[in-house]
Amino acid sequence: METGIDKETYRSRFAEVLMFRALSPEARNELYDRAKALFFNPGEVIVREGTLSPAFYAVLDGSVVVEVKQEEKDVYICTLGSGSVFGEAAMFLKSARTASVRASDPSVVLQIERPSWMEFLRDHPREGNKALLAIVYGLLAKLREANQELAYERREDNGQDEIDSLVAELGG
Repeated sequence: METGIDKETYRSRFAEVLMFRALSPEARNELYDRAKALFFNPGEVIVREGTLSPAFYAVLDGSVVVEVKQEEKDVYICTLGSGSVFGEAAMFLKSARTASVRASDPSVVLQIERPSWMEFLRDHPREGNKALLAIVYGLLAKLREANQELAYERREDNGQDEIDSLVAELGG
């Protein structure tokens, strides 16, 4: 992770992040000024599953991979590109990360820590409500995707049950 990058280079990209598009330019700039711009090389871990870190992130350049550990193996969840956010649940929960996120190519992410976020919400309640609605929308979209994936997996499991039943019948 490199912190000495020219943050100003990415200010316009921050405006492209869905969660922050609805903010006034003044509020968006103030939030951007409160955040840290971080550079990650390919393979570097940004967030590690199981750790506590009260921050969320916006991908300004590059892409990141989201993974979870299952039976000591990393299981791919998705890839997020420029304009995506991750870790936003950390603004509401004081619990361990549910996934790891690592850079898949040279990536610049903006880190917004909970204290800075809460300060922004207190200073700009109207603008904060817009951002919170965008967070809720994004979390609901992720929940919908997870539900669809679960439904697909369950359909596949039902097919396995039928195969197991047929094998049992053949076996006597």
